[in-house]
Amino acid sequence: MEAKPFDRSALEQLVTKRFFYAPSFQIYGGVAGLYDYGPSGCALMNNIINVWRNHFVLEEEMLEVDTSIMTTYDVLKTSGHVDKFADWMCKDLKNGEIFRADHVVEAVLEARLQGDREARAAEAGAAAVAAEAAANAEADKAKDAKKKKKKGTVVAVKLPDETVKLYQETLAQIDNYGGEQLAELMKKMDIRSPESGNELSTPQEFNLMFESNIGPTGQLKGFLRPETAQGQFVNFKKLLEFNNDKMPFASAQVGRSFRNEISPRSGLLRVREFTMAEIEHYVDPEDKSHKHFKDVKDVKISILSKDVQLSGKTTTIEMTVGEAVSKKIIDNETLGYFIARIYLFLMKIGIKHERLRFRQHMDNEMAHYACDCWDAEIQTSYGWIECVGCADRSAYDLTVHSNRTKEKLVVREQLAEPRVIEQWQVEINKKTFGPKYKKSAKAVEEALLSYTDACYVKLQKDFETTGKSTVVIGKESFEVSKDDVSVKRGTVTEYVREYTPNVIEPSFGIGRILYSLLEHSWWVRGDDEARNVLSFPSIVAPFKCCLLPLSGNAAFDPFVYKFSRELRKNGISTRTDDSKASIGRRYARNDELGIPYAVTIDFQTVEDGTVTLRYRDSTEQIRDTFENIVKLIKDETN
Repeated sequence: MEAKPFDRSALEQLVTKRFFYAPSFQIYGGVAGLYDYGPSGCALMNNIINVWRNHFVLEEEMLEVDTSIMTTYDVLKTSGHVDKFADWMCKDLKNGEIFRADHVVEAVLEARLQGDREARAAEAGAAAVAAEAAANAEADKAKDAKKKKKKGTVVAVKLPDETVKLYQETLAQIDNYGGEQLAELMKKMDIRSPESGNELSTPQEFNLMFESNIGPTGQLKGFLRPETAQGQFVNFKKLLEFNNDKMPFASAQVGRSFRNEISPRSGLLRVREFTMAEIEHYVDPEDKSHKHFKDVKDVKISILSKDVQLSGKTTTIEMTVGEAVSKKIIDNETLGYFIARIYLFLMKIGIKHERLRFRQHMDNEMAHYACDCWDAEIQTSYGWIECVGCADRSAYDLTVHSNRTKEKLVVREQLAEPRVIEQWQVEINKKTFGPKYKKSAKAVEEALLSYTDACYVKLQKDFETTGKSTVVIGKESFEVSKDDVSVKRGTVTEYVREYTPNVIEPSFGIGRILYSLLEHSWWVRGDDEARNVLSFPSIVAPFKCCLLPLSGNAAFDPFVYKFSRELRKNGISTRTDDSKASIGRRYARNDELGIPYAVTIDFQTVEDGTVTLRYRDSTEQIRDTFENIVKLIKDETN
């Protein structure tokens, strides 16, 4: 029997009807990219976060923090967000509609490929070819569409084979293109507005942060944070001290972040305000092994490596995490450990194994400071959606904040045996330095002593060629000469090792995970298309149990009161449905909320204290005492 295509509109109607979430300010017309969560959505999100907190924070003994949402300009300037946190946008030159450049390229090329398949199927005139075209269309729809685009108009036109190949290779590498490359693609392939067909402007950078002012004068500039990571980095010194200077360790945070998306679409998948859960695991750059790696090395995941993507393909391979690390596909054990733990977390909350893959970032899309980066992508009706990022950020964040603030964000480790190392040595000529730079002498000296190896190489080269160099401090520049400063490589005996930790960062988009879970959990009973079911695992279901008195008879009231209290006392979240609808209608209504258990109170309950327990997915029913039913539910939900 042929599988029915996924009916997203039916799921969206269910989500709205049961108020999982809805557009914010809807009675005023709403604002794109902003959503409010209802009672069932709040409960589902909180349960996902609780599982995340137990799975990561408690199990790994992480240090949880809650830092300010409002972030100062200096922090985000130092981190690079002010200059680089941007997407490429373009505009319909006639009607002014705004698009994200990579999305519009994807939309147009996918529409052309779909038109080609339809044309070839019509030309062949064979049912088998038509079926294959439909299957290919479904596969292409899922391919690499991590974000929703405006759909291009599909016209049945056969394309040359070499053009089809070019389009497929372009789509496989779409995340690898920068602004100039996107502009070249748009010109070369005549990319126009998907709906109007109008010409598009050249892609321009657009910073995604919401800007604000702190205080009444407006002189202190700030932004709503675009991520929760920076608040953790600037508190590194306090966290290390709290952890008794012990390494490695991790901090964690759950909270709201904000991004002023160019053209938010696709419901919860691309929004302007969202909940993130982020971990910053601090590790010795010389030892990225993980003491618990052996516990997860046999976890098998679906991998899409950067080499495969660069070859123009999206073929995944199944591989254990241990094998991927040993082959250096995944850079190191700690990164591999967290990728495996991410997989186990997503399985635990109900994401389907066959619809989850780990895609490696290609070189051009990876931050310049990152050693390796992977996205956990979940397949939905929108395509493959990035829901978790897991990156080795090297020592970048702590280094730039340390350089900017002159605060040493380092680990000091007493060595068991002294060691001889080679490093840059700087000597200041105190006789000339103070008189020459006067009140700026201390600042210039600190700047020189905080240089990176690359800066010292340049300084030495400048002294050898011209005898002088320039030190920049903020907006001021100071000329230094080899008479003031000497710099050279030398050996020193080290008794205490001082180093800046590297950071492994798993970053979770909770809203995207929640939406993906809705799609993976939703189905319709075969005997009735109007009967929707959300088969959430009980661990994340908004409510674990619904309590249903058979009717409004007053004899049931004491039992409803007693049983609801007893269920909650046992940690079983409960929803009482005592409406006048039939018991069958109420079963169906609570199936739509994803409640795994239903307890029915009837006249036999009044006589002997027994109740009926109904299972959501199978609709199987059993009869037993309420005490036994509570124990059964408690055992199955723990």
